Amino acid sequence: MKTIKMPYYKSTMDLHVDEKNLAAVITAKIDEYKSGAGEKELVRQALDNPIGTPRLSELAKGKEKVVLVTSDHTRAVPSKITLPILLKEIRDGNSEADITILIATGLHRPTTVEEQKAMFGEEIVKNEEIVINDAFADEDFVHICSLPSGADFNVHKLAAECDLLITEGFIEPHFFAGFSGGRKSILPGICSAETVNENHSYKAIASPYSTGGVLQRNPIHEDMVFAARKMNVQFTFNVALDADKKIIAAFAGDLIESHEAGCEWIRALSQCEPVTGDIVITSNGGYPLDQNLYQAPKAVSTAQVCAGDDGVIIICASCVDGMGGTHFAELITSGTLEEIEEKLSKIPPKETIPEQWCVQIYNRILKKHPLIVVTNYLDHDLIRKANMLAASDVNEALEMAYEIKGKDASVVVIPDGVSVLAVKE
Repeated sequence: MKTIKMPYYKSTMDLHVDEKNLAAVITAKIDEYKSGAGEKELVRQALDNPIGTPRLSELAKGKEKVVLVTSDHTRAVPSKITLPILLKEIRDGNSEADITILIATGLHRPTTVEEQKAMFGEEIVKNEEIVINDAFADEDFVHICSLPSGADFNVHKLAAECDLLITEGFIEPHFFAGFSGGRKSILPGICSAETVNENHSYKAIASPYSTGGVLQRNPIHEDMVFAARKMNVQFTFNVALDADKKIIAAFAGDLIESHEAGCEWIRALSQCEPVTGDIVITSNGGYPLDQNLYQAPKAVSTAQVCAGDDGVIIICASCVDGMGGTHFAELITSGTLEEIEEKLSKIPPKETIPEQWCVQIYNRILKKHPLIVVTNYLDHDLIRKANMLAASDVNEALEMAYEIKGKDASVVVIPDGVSVLAVKE
């Protein structure tokens, strides 16, 4: 019997798989990577050697209003480490700079003060000006232009009015934007609901290029890049993280050049050849990304690549914060897969429902694969109403999967489905 630790909330669950059933355990090489330098040193090294731009301290000279866009509570950006160093770098160049930290929420709920303290540290929350993006507050946004897709680009006015716009985030494979980080801080991060919804329209999500690891011809990525360039993001900072959410690499400088350098670094360590199994078990990497069902298709999409035509997928996701979004919860529980698909396919881009992209991706997967959600926080009846199955323990879920696929079913385990880029050659 093989025991595999599956990330779950702020700890792990022990998965037990008989050796005769276990076809593969797929992990990214990034989890084994050793940087040879401490986290703060890696951050400073990147800032000392920016790609394609002057140092941030040089860019800050003479700039009065500085906006630094950072991620919200759903992302594992180690801002307790990065923000103090970034703020010092700005003030080394301009001690009088008026700095605002703008939390990029996209369509997510506002980040609470307690979550801010956990993310940034009490000193930053106490002493810095922090603004939380609210995608539904129309008065907070200004219209800039139309994006290549035809979507209206409305961005937070603080970003439009500042003298120096900076972003920070982290890079990992992303199941429809190719990779996270960089330009995503602007779109969807600090855009209006209207803009985010159009960027995540049925048509955009349905593109064969809107998938993990793909940037070229990806319509979602192209809109994101256009938006960030239009806002004149002068400096971007991104990190790479291991399974323990520790910094193992950092990339700073030009919006495009530094982000692409980070994406290629991540690709080299994350890309894996898929192994097909009758049952595929994965997780969303634990907290914070497993806090709701809305975020969980990130890992489910990775598992699907290994699940053949009709394999059972098991996702370990605590869902401690519930379903994740009102629109998502209402839509995904609104009927059968066929009824939901018919409704989504008829929605034009400019009428996109908030969070419908997530339902669309789940629907696409559920048409082929039974999906078992492992959670002891979210109501199992609600999960079943969303056309999924539910279990309280990963081994209980495995037994359910054996009942569907047979006791001799092959099992593939991807402990952290978010960190793995499964690509068929």
